[in-house]
Amino acid sequence: MIQIYHNSRCTKSRECLAFLEESGQKYEVIKYLEKVPTFEELKLIIQKLKLKPIELVRKKEKIWIENFKDKTMSDDEVIRALISNPILIERPIVINGEKAVIARPLEKVVTII
Repeated sequence: MIQIYHNSRCTKSRECLAFLEESGQKYEVIKYLEKVPTFEELKLIIQKLKLKPIELVRKKEKIWIENFKDKTMSDDEVIRALISNPILIERPIVINGEKAVIARPLEKVVTII
């Protein structure tokens, strides 16, 4: 089943959710700000995205700028920062089995459904 890591306050995330609704595909909505992924879950998501953890960070967020921007961090430290501050996780993330994309632009979702 398709999963979408969704933030209802994000326009791009809402657009992606609407796209999935219209597609007729079955999907699960994960409100990652409320149900924060564990370290292992986030590590697996990052592997499916085929990214480095730092590439999942929303670097313009105030929390990142004030607390992490100029620090040298290991991959595990970045993942822990994302778990501690899930607002920093880029969104929306759509997962279909072993495939995953950050749906920016929205058209990227088509490549995995």
